[in-house]
Amino acid sequence: MSLFWFPLAELPFVILTMLIAFTVHEFAHAWTAYKFGDTTAYEQGRVTLNPMAHIDLFGLLFLLVAGFGWAKPVPVRRSRFKRPRLMNIMVTAAGPVSNLLMAFIGLFIYFLLIKLHAFDHSDALYETVSTFLIKYFVSINVTLFLFNLIPLPPLDGYRIVEEFASMRLRMKLVQYEQWGAFIFLLFIFLPPLRAVTLTPLFSLGNPIIQNMAEFCVRVLGIGRTLLVA
Repeated sequence: MSLFWFPLAELPFVILTMLIAFTVHEFAHAWTAYKFGDTTAYEQGRVTLNPMAHIDLFGLLFLLVAGFGWAKPVPVRRSRFKRPRLMNIMVTAAGPVSNLLMAFIGLFIYFLLIKLHAFDHSDALYETVSTFLIKYFVSINVTLFLFNLIPLPPLDGYRIVEEFASMRLRMKLVQYEQWGAFIFLLFIFLPPLRAVTLTPLFSLGNPIIQNMAEFCVRVLGIGRTLLVA
């Protein structure tokens, strides 16, 4: 039995994917906040695409072992925004949206390589690239997009929902934030709960990927989709 959640031979693909996905996600938060007037993340060196500024090594290790992990959260002071509610929603949404964009870019590169006949003379190259781009890069980024929309603290979905709540409700929510991670663990490790929460949510990834793939195919003028990994 392997120590890791993923096949040992494919760990380099997973690690590279997560370094890119986590880095771009946190950079998107930091850069958007900086552009809206909050220099907190900028002053802490977070407006950068250097993975070392964003990666939590324990969170990355936990991902490899348990199948889910985390990066260093970006500090945001919404009081520095001219329009705190709207701008904080945009800053928060920037992270998940960046993962969706990364997934689209991965798919576009995959189909562009097919259009350029890059795999015509090498099945091994096709297997390697499709495993990295489709099995991991695209699917993990789409999963992160959906995962971060879950309305549980400290995920982005919760921060967005929080902005629509009244002050009285927000004060009540704060009292229960400490239980967010515990509730999420229950969703993961209790099959009945997972079956009615995370499983339906993550199942949305397939149609999202398929729709993006069909768009790429139409744009590039390819006759059919080839999502094999």
